[in-house]
Amino acid sequence: MKTRILVVALCLACISSYAQKKKKRNNTKPAATQQQTLQQQSQQPAGGVNPNSTTSAKPSGTDTTKKGPAKAFEHPLDGYFKKNNILSAKVTPYPNLRESDAAFVKRVWREIDVREKMNQYLASPKQRLIDVLLTAIDAGELTAYDPTPSNEDPGGDKFLVPLPQGKARSRMADSALVEKFDANGNKTSSKMQAGEFIADSVVKFRIKEDWIFDRQRSIFEPRIIGIAPLVKVKIGTNEDYQPAFWVYFSEARHVLATKEVVSRNSDATGLSFDDAFVKRIFTSYIVKQSNDKDERIKDYMNGIDRLYEAERMKKTLMDWELNLWQY
Repeated sequence: MKTRILVVALCLACISSYAQKKKKRNNTKPAATQQQTLQQQSQQPAGGVNPNSTTSAKPSGTDTTKKGPAKAFEHPLDGYFKKNNILSAKVTPYPNLRESDAAFVKRVWREIDVREKMNQYLASPKQRLIDVLLTAIDAGELTAYDPTPSNEDPGGDKFLVPLPQGKARSRMADSALVEKFDANGNKTSSKMQAGEFIADSVVKFRIKEDWIFDRQRSIFEPRIIGIAPLVKVKIGTNEDYQPAFWVYFSEARHVLATKEVVSRNSDATGLSFDDAFVKRIFTSYIVKQSNDKDERIKDYMNGIDRLYEAERMKKTLMDWELNLWQY
């Protein structure tokens, strides 16, 4: 009997102790939490649904998760390495030349035909020279100069008159006469309108350069001054190639140095268009040499005799340098 009384007394004591601990734990809840709970209970409508609750009535099947901003698409690298060397290439400046050190100077005009095997990289569909020049001109990185002869510039290649923006590209396209008619079919007016430019139609470039002997360094070297794409213009009954515009080569070097040339042998040439011109990796023929009458070769030679005369001029320049070292 006494044992039963003791067991009942212990059970009552345990129940009383558990109740006191639970009450104490509820009383220690933060005041801010209790106030927030009371506020939510006071805002709850009579129907028992809290409008601020995330479990409010919404159409079934609606995605309530928050989506972040869409990630920009990054295309994969076309290869196993990125060609950064050519993109960050710097122009190697020419050595300084004083007027007193120029013992001999001869100005030469040459033409480069991109249809020749050695020059085909200049017209590669992957990277054409004409596309590089026109893109830089349209972007304002290069200045195109008017090749029209004038009293101050009889040859039209002294870089005196810059062309307006967009004029250089329009000069590359063939022009056509467009006629306008009224409702009765009568001709009202006509004007010349530029056609569509075709990059493959540019097959020749003209360069103007100076051959200089620097007595301080004892070097006889050429330095390109300007480059011009040639377009075929009909003059009377004949068609002749004329410069569409001139580009100052020293200004163009900063653009050409970051454009890689395309080689048939290797894709990792490491050569830029600037390297190709400075290192003379092209073939050309002379069309004019500075003279007292300002004559071109075609003004006094015809047919194949023009090539013979161009080779004679080239040999004369080479012989002048060789004659310096004869004793």
